[in-house]
Amino acid sequence: MPVQYKDYYQILGVPRNATDEEIKKAFRRLARQYHPDVAKNKREAEEKFKEINEAYEVLSDPVKRKRYDALGTDWKAGQEFTPPPGWEPFEHEFIRWGDFNGRGAGFEFHFGGTGFSDFFEQLFGSMARAGASPRFGRTVSEEEPVETRGRDIEGDIMVTLEEVLRGSIRTVTVHRNVACTDCAGTGIKRGRPCNTCSGTGTVKKTDTFKVKIPPGVAEGQRLRVAGRGEAGLEGHTAGDLYLRVRFARHPDFEVHGQDLIYETDLAPWEAVLGTTISVPTLSGQVTIKVPPGTQTGQKLRIRGHGLPNREGKKGDLIVVVRVQVPDRVTDRERALWEQLAKESRFNPRQ
Repeated sequence: MPVQYKDYYQILGVPRNATDEEIKKAFRRLARQYHPDVAKNKREAEEKFKEINEAYEVLSDPVKRKRYDALGTDWKAGQEFTPPPGWEPFEHEFIRWGDFNGRGAGFEFHFGGTGFSDFFEQLFGSMARAGASPRFGRTVSEEEPVETRGRDIEGDIMVTLEEVLRGSIRTVTVHRNVACTDCAGTGIKRGRPCNTCSGTGTVKKTDTFKVKIPPGVAEGQRLRVAGRGEAGLEGHTAGDLYLRVRFARHPDFEVHGQDLIYETDLAPWEAVLGTTISVPTLSGQVTIKVPPGTQTGQKLRIRGHGLPNREGKKGDLIVVVRVQVPDRVTDRERALWEQLAKESRFNPRQ
């Protein structure tokens, strides 16, 4: 199935030979600009933020980036993309959601504004991510027993760290089969196959509804939305919808369990003498003291400023220090450094 090609390098505004550090800097800059919590146009920002996350998901991962680069430079943004002959999807096939009763040709199942693009799914497969289960979305053959209850369906929903902290209400759009109202899902009307659903008992429908993201939701956790799966046969109970949580990459923090990791830079004299600095958290800036003699790689823990669990207990914010050395100095500064070198007894090699 052709899908729209995604130029991830163009999305992040970096050349194809960009270093990992250049890619990371570009992502952080764009993620801050289009973060839904700060952007004025929320809808536009959410789509752009999702696109930036997808690009960074691929280009920051050496395996995914190599696979993406293997497509070559002939693929241009805007082209229809069909995987080359012999192309094997990453780990699992792209999911094609079959008609649950096996009597249709099948249809594609997508979420509006939740997970990754169809292009990403074609290359890497939605099943390649955490929490996936292959038991959803298979087409039932004529030889298999037909269940009366509708099938459960599953997809991804991208959740920001701010939503993990505070919770939110999200709008989700799902394209699925629902019970035909003309025949009450039986497929028969007045003793004949129903014209509306061609006797299948289901029709395709696009539903938009609200989903609650609870505070403390975990990466890979599945959120169950009862009755929003496939319609059941002959009016039986519909299946459920499961939304698999994926954390959106944050421009400032890395996630380690419930702890958040933040890197900050210090000047040499700040590390030696100690200082007071301001660092960001998910709920605003906080001021912390940096003790004298702080080393590169040293970790400063700020308790209670990480992510919450389901019981509301929060992890910590861990500030990782990097001591930076100026690459250019004035003549006056050089003279001061030379004077320090003469007077200091410190020898890092002893």
